[in-house]
Amino acid sequence: MKTLTRVGLVILVTLCLAIPGGAVQGQRNAAAPTGYITGVVRSSQGPEAGVWVIAETKDLLTNFIKIVVTDDQGRFMLPDLPSANYSVWVRGYGLVDSAKTQMKPSTNSVTLTATVAKTPQEAAKVYPGNYWLSLMEPPARSNFPGTGAQGNGAGATMLTQNHWINSLKSGCNFCHQLGNQLTRTLDDVYRAEPSVKTSIEAWDRRLHGGVRGDGMYGTLGTMGKDASLKSFADWTDRIAKGEVPPAPARPKGIERNVVVTLWDVGDDHSFMHDEASTDKNHPTVNGGGPVYAVSAGHGQLVIMDPKENSTFSVDIPTRASKETVPSRFPKPAMPSLHWGNEHLWANPPYNPADPHNPMLDSKGRVWTTSKIRPNQDPAWCSDPTNKYADYYPLRTSGRQASFYDPKTQKWALIDTCFATHHLQFDNDPDETVYFNELSGPIVGWVDSKVYDKTLAETKDEVKAEQAAVGWCGQVLDTNGDGKITKPFNQPVQGRGTIEGVLYQGDTGGGSGAPGRGAPAPGGRGQPAAAAAFDPKLDTMVRYNLYSVIPSPVDTAVWGVSEQFPGMLVRMERGNNAPATCKTLLFKVPEPGFDPRGVDIDSNGVVWTALAASSHLASFDFRKCKDVDGPAKTDGGQCREGWTLYQTDGPKLKGTEVPADFHYYNWVDQHNISGLGANTPFATGSNSDSLLALNTQTREWLKFRVPYPLGFYSRGMDGRIDDPNGGWKGRGLWANYGTHFVWHIEGGKGTKGKVVHFQIRPDPLAR
Repeated sequence: MKTLTRVGLVILVTLCLAIPGGAVQGQRNAAAPTGYITGVVRSSQGPEAGVWVIAETKDLLTNFIKIVVTDDQGRFMLPDLPSANYSVWVRGYGLVDSAKTQMKPSTNSVTLTATVAKTPQEAAKVYPGNYWLSLMEPPARSNFPGTGAQGNGAGATMLTQNHWINSLKSGCNFCHQLGNQLTRTLDDVYRAEPSVKTSIEAWDRRLHGGVRGDGMYGTLGTMGKDASLKSFADWTDRIAKGEVPPAPARPKGIERNVVVTLWDVGDDHSFMHDEASTDKNHPTVNGGGPVYAVSAGHGQLVIMDPKENSTFSVDIPTRASKETVPSRFPKPAMPSLHWGNEHLWANPPYNPADPHNPMLDSKGRVWTTSKIRPNQDPAWCSDPTNKYADYYPLRTSGRQASFYDPKTQKWALIDTCFATHHLQFDNDPDETVYFNELSGPIVGWVDSKVYDKTLAETKDEVKAEQAAVGWCGQVLDTNGDGKITKPFNQPVQGRGTIEGVLYQGDTGGGSGAPGRGAPAPGGRGQPAAAAAFDPKLDTMVRYNLYSVIPSPVDTAVWGVSEQFPGMLVRMERGNNAPATCKTLLFKVPEPGFDPRGVDIDSNGVVWTALAASSHLASFDFRKCKDVDGPAKTDGGQCREGWTLYQTDGPKLKGTEVPADFHYYNWVDQHNISGLGANTPFATGSNSDSLLALNTQTREWLKFRVPYPLGFYSRGMDGRIDDPNGGWKGRGLWANYGTHFVWHIEGGKGTKGKVVHFQIRPDPLAR
């Protein structure tokens, strides 16, 4: 279906990297660790089943942690430990942390003594954030619709209680956990600001400080300052007086078979957004090799070698001089309680490349979405002689694309015209990589094999990019003739919505900028309203997409829009883009809202994490019975395609909405986990976990990271290191993706982690 196109500009940048000795070559030669620590955990009540045994060492090149769960007799096996000195201790629900015992790997069995908590408050210290957040009581349903500060205190755009919950989660949770030690207490505020006397004053101060303070305070205003501060203050006041949430269940069944390994990466203010370990379509690529994360705040690719237990970072280059590339991180409107007026992640002193998301291709090259220049697009992006610009002229983009080749240690920078956010590789012959815009409606792509082939033939980077880059907007076949024909019904300019506040300062493409596919572009998150709708014409809409995934079974590319309650957007590229690009909309059904992540199984069934309503939702296009006629602009087609699975964590007080938050989701197409091909996962970003769904029983498996508390995963993937290696030859990967690593257990000075999950046949497998 791919057609060679003549648009684009590629600049290949060679970068001589000062890589630590052995960081690339040495990892291939490092011997696999064989040490282990085994034994039993006992307390005054006898053997302790379903509790964690944690081993940590600082003797290696980066801090290293391994965690396992005890079996039903309290026995444990910590496998594959490098030779080092370890602090070993026990953590579990119903316990207080045991004393740390110093030991080395040994064949001798050891007994660890656990201490039973004396009070509910002692026990609750290690509960996940969502349990603590479940104590929060949102403004009552009767308080909506909001009438503002002069009325009931809820924001005037908050039509229902679910709107408020949606804003709480996607306006606050999307940066960090809610319910962790720092957010459920106000001690840090009172220490930093002695003049603050009340909990309402403390919350008002907390939400106004630091580089994200303007965004937090803007979200507070949208939610309704008075009503929201009252809910927040009531929550922390009750906790300060001793209220505790219900106790979580201890790990059971398969959850006890998990081995979790963690490595420190970055520094104490790295904003490590996402990681990638392999090619999604070929999960043996880069087997046993480094894991790559992107540090948005520092403009770096962070590389962690799990064989050497080492890590280092490399700057991502920009095409324009760095001083001309703008940062999306504003100066603190008010000093941070933790960093004062320090302008974290600004340019200068930090590199402005601002990577968001990495993915590997079949060659093991690491593709990222990153800034390479100022926001103004080159002229060809809006030149009507360019067939893409003729349909969808573009004038600004806040991020573009790049990739790093570990073999040559060189970067390629790609000017895309469209803004980039998430990226995903298709399984098509051209190995096309697709991108979504965060604050715009464009689905863009680079046909990577077309790029490589053209470059090899012409030795001309400009011609290579012109052959490989393309994009489409969103046009519905509202006249029902089966094709897209110009001119289109155009959407009207709309007022800003809550999504515009949520991502204030984030890197988009300026969907409100002139020329976003039409003369009158809509604002961020705008509905598909059209001016002077003509049923004889097709209709352009503008749904800002949070994420994107190409289908493995046809030419469709799927994205999700967070505009409440959310929309699944299907863009069919066809065989002659942009003329054949055709869009369909599918509105998230009640009681779900807020799709963020999106992935797809090998049969073409789409899965999306409904972050705020705490569902994992599937959509099966094969079930659709009403998509052959005129397309609907309200997303009301194919209700029969949806199935919603709500997670089973505790619910916000007085509501039917769980307190967890699912930043993203992933489908295990290749049975890397051992749970079965096409098992869907959601990130339990508020519950220190990855969540696997058994679609037959509707049961959830929770793979917890109990230490350090604050595991907040944005994305995840899985890799096969050795197809014949059993459970040791495969595993899932994720990272601590919080904006604010000082929220993690340990506080300021703590570093983020890369996390490996392996599922053994039993808790004692070695």
